[in-house]
Amino acid sequence: MKLKELCTPDVVYCTAQISALHAARLMRERHVGDLVVIDDSEDTHAPIGIVTDRDIVVEVLAKDLDPATTTVREIMRVPLVIARTSEEAEHALERMRAHGVRRVPVLDDSEQLAGILSLDDLLKRLAADAAALADIVAREQDREHRLRR
Repeated sequence: MKLKELCTPDVVYCTAQISALHAARLMRERHVGDLVVIDDSEDTHAPIGIVTDRDIVVEVLAKDLDPATTTVREIMRVPLVIARTSEEAEHALERMRAHGVRRVPVLDDSEQLAGILSLDDLLKRLAADAAALADIVAREQDREHRLRR
C-alpha cells in the first residue's frame, strides 16, 4: 500500500524557534503527540526535525530546564527520517525500524509536507487486515457448515 493512502494528512507543525512550552500547548490543543518542525525561512514548509511529547519530558522537564525558554531547536530529533507519498508502506516501515523511530513525515513529489506516518497508522492497518482475514475464515466455516448438513 502506498503511503499517500495510509499516512495522516493533517500534520501539525511548528518552527524551531518556538519554546518547548508553546510546543506542548500546541500538542495539547491539537491532541497530538508530535510536531513536525519546519524551516520557516522558506514558504515550502520543508521539515527539518520532529519533536515529541516525550522529548519535552525527557529533554526539558527531567533536566530541570525552563520550558518557556528552551526552544524546539534544542530538543528536536535530527537527522530527520522521511518518507514519500509514492513509497510502499513496507519500505517506510523498514526504514523506521532501522532508525528506531515511530513517526516519519511524508513528502509529496514536490517535496511538500503531505502527511505523517506513525506506528499507530500501521497498527490500525494491520488490525483492519487481521479482522478481514478473521472474517473470511468465519464466513468460510459458516458456509461449509451450511452446505455439509
